[in-house]
Amino acid sequence: MSGNEPLDHHGSHRDLLWSGDHVESRRIDAIIVPTARPPAYLEAAAGLAHELDCTLVTLHSKQWTTAAKAAQRLPKSVDLIAIDVPDPALLRLPPFQTSQWAAHKIFPRQPSRPPTDLSSKRNLGIVLSRLLGWARVLFLDDDITGLNPADVLDAGGLLDAHNAVGLQVGGFPDHSVVCHAYRDAGGSQQSFIGGGALAVHVQRGTSFFPEIYNDDWFFLLDGDKGIQPVAVTGQVRQYPYDPFRNPERARAEEFGDVLAEGIYWLLDQHLSITDADQAHWARFLDKRRQFIDRVLAMVASSNNLDSAQKARRIAALKGSLGRLALITPELCENYLHAWRGDRQEWQRHVQELPTDLDRVPALQLLSAEGAPPLRWQLDERDHRRTERYLGLKAPAVRQPAAVY
Repeated sequence: MSGNEPLDHHGSHRDLLWSGDHVESRRIDAIIVPTARPPAYLEAAAGLAHELDCTLVTLHSKQWTTAAKAAQRLPKSVDLIAIDVPDPALLRLPPFQTSQWAAHKIFPRQPSRPPTDLSSKRNLGIVLSRLLGWARVLFLDDDITGLNPADVLDAGGLLDAHNAVGLQVGGFPDHSVVCHAYRDAGGSQQSFIGGGALAVHVQRGTSFFPEIYNDDWFFLLDGDKGIQPVAVTGQVRQYPYDPFRNPERARAEEFGDVLAEGIYWLLDQHLSITDADQAHWARFLDKRRQFIDRVLAMVASSNNLDSAQKARRIAALKGSLGRLALITPELCENYLHAWRGDRQEWQRHVQELPTDLDRVPALQLLSAEGAPPLRWQLDERDHRRTERYLGLKAPAVRQPAAVY
């Protein structure tokens, strides 16, 4: 933390990360891409998987994509496991206490749209990796480009000593709506690493992705010990988007932003997560309110924004303030209590999983008990594409695009 930081906001958490100049490169086992966009958005990840000679796992949901469409679109040279992901309740994942907040009428992540399943897809990717015996995987969002194979190999090497390694997101910054407004108005704001481009040692790690905005910041935590051994290397780019298109985005982010920034505020000062008691949250919520008020004033007086740009940012910031007014110190403390319980449940869950399975039995274990089997498509290394439905026996001779 810089000595010049404002008293109400930390514009960078980069001091929590290790950054080195040289590491021994190591290959990764797979690239895992949660996706809800058309399969064309997977082409960069497919090219990277081909260059690295690793498996590409794509996890599909919503109306714009399916495993079948990805199998049709992507090159036959890619070792593909494409899975259609149903409602999270149908997946072999623990019933997280923290997910109750995602369904709460005050704190849903995306109240005006179908709920996001990004966290569930990332957790499913960890489960699949452990079932298959993979150690090093790269989580990659479908809006990430500018991928450099050498950077991924460096990240794989850093996983010898770190549980997670982020690829720095360049180009369009990876910020919350509030921090976008702050940066646009002239504030000093630096991107942190996140799940959009994150190499993970899945056999060593003990974290899960909770169903909340900034789920990746929670994933990087090591319980009450603080942040896990985490590094940063290389660089990728994120497709630009409009963070101010709808004030609902800012409202949906506020609870997760408060919790994550409030925890990392403590870590920046070499304090512990155990210091996040109600007294801390009372102080931090006041700082957060002061910060958003200050950003509002910065936006209103900015010479770099026209009136329409100012109006949209002001509407978003007021949406954040409205949601912030509903967040209490007790709610924050209760969430962390539930999160600690979920971490223990997650660790029990993954430790009980079998490992080093072949692909078909591993994929069969992704559905919750009694739930319908998942639909998936698999590219064998002989480049012949096969579509299967889990739970059904494959024939002795496979044919391309055969349906079972």
